[in-house]
Amino acid sequence: MKRIVVFTGAGVSAESGLGTFRDSDGLWEKYRIEDVCTHEAWLRNPQLCVDFYNARRRDTLAAKPNAAHYAIAKLQQSVPGTRIITQNIDDLHERAGATDVIHLHGEITKLRSENNETATVPLEGWEQHYGDRHPDGSLLRPYIVFFGEGVPYFSEACEVASQADMMIVVGTSLNVYPAASLLHYAPAGIPIYVVDPGEPELGMWRDKVTHIKKPASVGVPELVEQLLG
Repeated sequence: MKRIVVFTGAGVSAESGLGTFRDSDGLWEKYRIEDVCTHEAWLRNPQLCVDFYNARRRDTLAAKPNAAHYAIAKLQQSVPGTRIITQNIDDLHERAGATDVIHLHGEITKLRSENNETATVPLEGWEQHYGDRHPDGSLLRPYIVFFGEGVPYFSEACEVASQADMMIVVGTSLNVYPAASLLHYAPAGIPIYVVDPGEPELGMWRDKVTHIKKPASVGVPELVEQLLG
């Protein structure tokens, strides 16, 4: 094994008790995207956005990594060059021991400059106070990629995927773009494992992947043990 790329989605964090956005009982059933997760919403009612992400941050800090997070960290520690790309905004991968994680959609434990999408600062605790400012003088906002905004680290993620010798896809529906297109950047013919109990949107990849239809906390540790032998 050389370069392994692990790509994770909401299903991994859901097993740690964090609500997903797209399930039938998910967060978008309780909140409108237009009210809390667009730049227009931030401009129109920033306090509502702050309150929404404060609640998400509080939930994140109360959650704990599960067996899938620990298995992925173990794989990274055991196989040099393993990279982790996640759609998740929580820090459960890092708390399980993973390093150098590419967060495509932002990080709930950080705030960012209103003027610079990658100028971030860490936030101690769960509460952001609206009106606090970045060292560059702009308002601080949640470090979240809102709907309609660019994904600042997508090019880096594509480059990482293009160099993979193996990909492991965990807990993602593969219908959130551009993140879902990462599979298209994987070299032809490499082994691709998809760990998800549901039916991800595999499309043209359906006959080219090994689909492990198990929850992440079960399927990932089993796969990692198999790979590490």
